[in-house]
Amino acid sequence: MNNSIASRIYLLLIFGLSFFQSYSQEIKPKREFRGAWVATVVNIDFPTVPGLRQEQLTGEWTSNLDYLKEAGMNAVFVQIRPTGDAFYKSKLAPWSKYLTGKTGKAPVEDYDPLQMMIEEAHDRNMEFHAWLNPYRAAMDTLVDQLGNKHPYHAHPEWFVIYGGKLYFNQAIPEVRNYITEVVTEIVMNYDVDGIHFDDYFYPYPAAGELYPDKEEFTKYGFGYSNIDDWRRSNVNALVSQVGTMIKTIAPHVKFGVSPFGVWRNNNVDPNGSPTRASVSSYDNLYADILLWLEKGWIDYVAPQLYWHVGFEVADYERLIDWWKEHTHGKQLYIGHAIYKVGTNPDPAWRNSNQIPLQVSLNRMVDNVDGSIFYNTNSLKKNLLGVSDSLRMHYFKNMALWPEMQYLNLDEPPIPKLSKIKAKKGKLLMKASISEDAHYLVVYRFESRKPGDYNNPENLFRIIRLEGKKSVLIEDDPQKGKSYTYAVSAANRQHTESLLSEWRAVEVGNKKIKRIK
Repeated sequence: MNNSIASRIYLLLIFGLSFFQSYSQEIKPKREFRGAWVATVVNIDFPTVPGLRQEQLTGEWTSNLDYLKEAGMNAVFVQIRPTGDAFYKSKLAPWSKYLTGKTGKAPVEDYDPLQMMIEEAHDRNMEFHAWLNPYRAAMDTLVDQLGNKHPYHAHPEWFVIYGGKLYFNQAIPEVRNYITEVVTEIVMNYDVDGIHFDDYFYPYPAAGELYPDKEEFTKYGFGYSNIDDWRRSNVNALVSQVGTMIKTIAPHVKFGVSPFGVWRNNNVDPNGSPTRASVSSYDNLYADILLWLEKGWIDYVAPQLYWHVGFEVADYERLIDWWKEHTHGKQLYIGHAIYKVGTNPDPAWRNSNQIPLQVSLNRMVDNVDGSIFYNTNSLKKNLLGVSDSLRMHYFKNMALWPEMQYLNLDEPPIPKLSKIKAKKGKLLMKASISEDAHYLVVYRFESRKPGDYNNPENLFRIIRLEGKKSVLIEDDPQKGKSYTYAVSAANRQHTESLLSEWRAVEVGNKKIKRIK
């Protein structure tokens, strides 16, 4: 372990929450990914019950977003395909029973819930990542209750039963094609910012039960000496196929995975982490995440590090140190188990400092680009005041999203600012661009000249353009102060343009004087 990090951890533990608060205020990252998982399976997070009318569903959704925005989040990961179903209008999958109450039953009113969810998230300047479970087909084996559009009815040979659930058979090439078509339909029809797979590739081992793919191994496993390598090749093929498709038809859409937090233990592989987990992504779920990162099939990884700092089997700090060395230049977000705070019997999770400590450690380690919290309801419960700590201290200032230069999108244009005007005590100015950009970043300094552009306290506003070539920027200035404004344009990989020419004003008791 790095001695510098170890010494900082020691200080954090010694000084406690007051140190956390001052430390979080001192670090102030300008760019940091801050996401929350919104689970829809069995209505964990949203909606509270199936069968809500449009107005009720929209109300619940906007209430969730308002809370998450207030807590400092700038992204949501919404489970729009919890099983082999859909929270959106699909030609390939039935409506989800967690949305309407019955698989295949459409909402009572003719509207698209996913379109609403995306628009409301974007209105709050939050990225929307479409979270899919690619292989889980049903949470039970009651196939007679699946909707007419469910592919089971046309292709029962595509499916296996394991651990009391129905799964798409990972070995069948037609299954991979179907799942790729599902993702294609989403990125073609909806303005999502990302496609997100979680940790369920091959299912977690069920006690005393062998996965039923011996017949497929005989049919498709030519050239593989063991079934484990063959299973990994099946998942590799899907991830490669989906990643290639996204890059081809929607290169601005990020593709990422949130795997189980241990790739392999180092007692079975010297490249593995210093852990002793009973399950690993590589050996049990057949997900070789490091290969996907190396090949560039995915754009980010968000390992679920659902253990506390100092946990002997899988220590949080050692794991972030391991993962940051294995990203192959891609972004790394850390999945936090906020659902354990105040509920898990381990004393570490009864300590209000656990999540703040983890966020602080993330900020100390190079290559860690942010956090994602599971789950939304746990954030809203605010047990031990942890959400308040994030809102008031760690995420007090807004943050831009980390830049993904490897998406290779065109550089955004430089905006132009009009002269500042005053109208009824408000400052007004127009920002214009000559080409398409995704959003504008408005900086404001309480001085007669620009200050530190890397200090998030000077981030004034993010304005989505939605195809517009110009927008009006407003401010309510305080009398007796001077303000300076500058604007950059950003694309969907979050690369900023060069800054516009800055504008400065002096606010008097009766009039506003333009300085520049």
